[in-house]
Amino acid sequence: MSILATEINAGTSEIEETRVEARKIEERTLREVTVKIGLERIDTQEGITMEVLLDSRATGLVMSSEFARKQGFKLKRLERPMHIRNMDRSLNKEGSIKHTVEVNIYYQGHRKRTEIDVIKGQK
Repeated sequence: MSILATEINAGTSEIEETRVEARKIEERTLREVTVKIGLERIDTQEGITMEVLLDSRATGLVMSSEFARKQGFKLKRLERPMHIRNMDRSLNKEGSIKHTVEVNIYYQGHRKRTEIDVIKGQK
């Protein structure tokens, strides 16, 4: 009897883990909000319109190195690299931030000049 109860509890535990994982995925999906912005290169005043993730849980603005290269953004080298930590506080495997780009961001009639950190990676 106890072996059967253990097997039932193990099966129930696996089902509960699956439900918890499904809720986490659903919560992530519900939190992903994108907005359309204008992004202007400072050096050429050329701009693009794009959709961006509003809350990626990053502590600042970030852009991938691949995107910066494809769009022709002028990279500005940082005096000291910034180390990146993941949500679990471990160091990011892609390495530190070594460059930024200076841009104008346009959204609903407002303009803000700012620097965006450039991270290794795609998109």
